[in-house]
Amino acid sequence: MRWADLLALLPAAPCRLAAFPFAALFPPPLAKGHLVSSRYIFLLAGGCLLAAAAMGSYAVLLLIPATGSVLVLLSVSPAHAHTWVFALQMSWQTLCHLALGSQEPDPQDARPAVALSAIMLLTQKATSLALDIHEGLVPLQPGQGLLQRALPLCSYLLFFPALLGGPLCSFGRFRAQAAAGGAPRRPLWAAGQRCLGALALQGLHAGLVAGLAGRQGCAGPGCLPHAWARALLRRLAYYFHWVLDEALLEAAGFGPGAGQGDLSIHDLWTLETTHRLAVFTRTWNKSTSHWLRRLVFQRCPAQPFLATFAFSAWWHGLQPGQVFGFLCWAVMVEADYRIHPFLSARATSQGAKLLYRGTTWVFTQLIVAYILVAVEAESFSVLWLLWTSRNSILPLSYGLALLLLLAKKPKQNGACPGLARAAG
Repeated sequence: MRWADLLALLPAAPCRLAAFPFAALFPPPLAKGHLVSSRYIFLLAGGCLLAAAAMGSYAVLLLIPATGSVLVLLSVSPAHAHTWVFALQMSWQTLCHLALGSQEPDPQDARPAVALSAIMLLTQKATSLALDIHEGLVPLQPGQGLLQRALPLCSYLLFFPALLGGPLCSFGRFRAQAAAGGAPRRPLWAAGQRCLGALALQGLHAGLVAGLAGRQGCAGPGCLPHAWARALLRRLAYYFHWVLDEALLEAAGFGPGAGQGDLSIHDLWTLETTHRLAVFTRTWNKSTSHWLRRLVFQRCPAQPFLATFAFSAWWHGLQPGQVFGFLCWAVMVEADYRIHPFLSARATSQGAKLLYRGTTWVFTQLIVAYILVAVEAESFSVLWLLWTSRNSILPLSYGLALLLLLAKKPKQNGACPGLARAAG
């Protein structure tokens, strides 16, 4: 199964949908500090049950690094916690990608892909928690017993609403919401609204699939209309995936804070109407972008922008298409930051501005489609077909324009920090 196919399969999985009534049963706090341990146990047990139901025997691949990360956090000093957890998680995740990727894929068995996705999300949570401990944001309180210290950590890494998806929730927010006392039972209308939005997105996706099915035309990596339509359908699958993930978190009382989710109506409008690839990239998968900014960009002494995209390719699996696609994405965003100031300064009349915005919107759509096709490529032969097709004309033109503008003048101050959120 290809990496991108996971996005269409996970939201429709029966085990995922079965987590909604389980989330509704999540016990509310009766008084401050009361039932805190039972809520941690409920979240952890729900995560283990969901992992077993969705992954079968592959759930062991998730439980091993989760247990190892907790043991590391409890035994290593805070100054070295992040280094050890990062090494453990990325080594294990890379081994799983190589081992499961080398198997002959079974179209009827989504469990390996589900397990890989859950391991990637576990890496996010484990490294985020390790950074919190390293920076002193989360004290481990050594005076407590081992079980009292380990239970919140295990629950956070494996709690069921965020096991298979969802925006990254910080450990501090998780602990505060799990231990909140005296709060009334949260309303379910927010989760219901998100579910309705997910149904609307799925209906739009199904309608576009039906509309495209009856059309005769070109197909393959070299067909621009086919690549654009495929990218649009894939984006709708992403949107459905994110909205359903956030609905599950809302149902369990762990909804993301303002601006911390992966998709809002404003974000959806921005993604589909922006004429700037850099704006699209900053808005895409925001929680992962914030995580990459904190994990890589802010900690990399040299070439942090390129390092962020390179690490994103590693985190996604290091398949040939992923390496090429993410590095191409980095070059295109870098070009975008330089090309648009050059073009906008010359679009002085209203007609010129409309032409500039309309043309660059089309360019952004086609470049996003090109990157998506590249990321999905599983072999060098498919990449070669893409590279030698006419779809490569626009990315090559952006790359040439970048070289010319680099030779002409230095990049404007302040552009680089905005790029840190680009590698989602």
